[in-house]
Amino acid sequence: QVQLVESGGGLVQAGGSLRLSCAASGRTFSIYVMGWFRQAPGKERELVAAVSRSSGSTYYADSVKGRFTISKDNAKNTVYLQMNSLKPEDTAVYYCAADLKSFSQAMRAQWSMNYWGKGTLVTVSS
Repeated sequence: QVQLVESGGGLVQAGGSLRLSCAASGRTFSIYVMGWFRQAPGKERELVAAVSRSSGSTYYADSVKGRFTISKDNAKNTVYLQMNSLKPEDTAVYYCAADLKSFSQAMRAQWSMNYWGKGTLVTVSS
């Protein structure tokens, strides 16, 4: 099993920055892909960004390209999401997710993930 714990959420003004962290524990050696998802009130959960733990390949939703950066530290079993130029529409609960599938397999599976954190709230005020 894999456990994921997010941190770093909070309240920030529009235009500001936040960095989210996700620490993985358990069978971390079997994780090949990790990602950040978000769910805003009344909306479906959506993928924000994903990263391959082996190759470092990344994928971003169009809405965050150029503003958000996903990165990883395999030695710490941690993945980060640096969020810059935040907008009120970025307000959501952000979830960390992981899976044993490869990055390309996860992409073909429309980013379905088996392991999830409990989420951290990001609120961007206008």
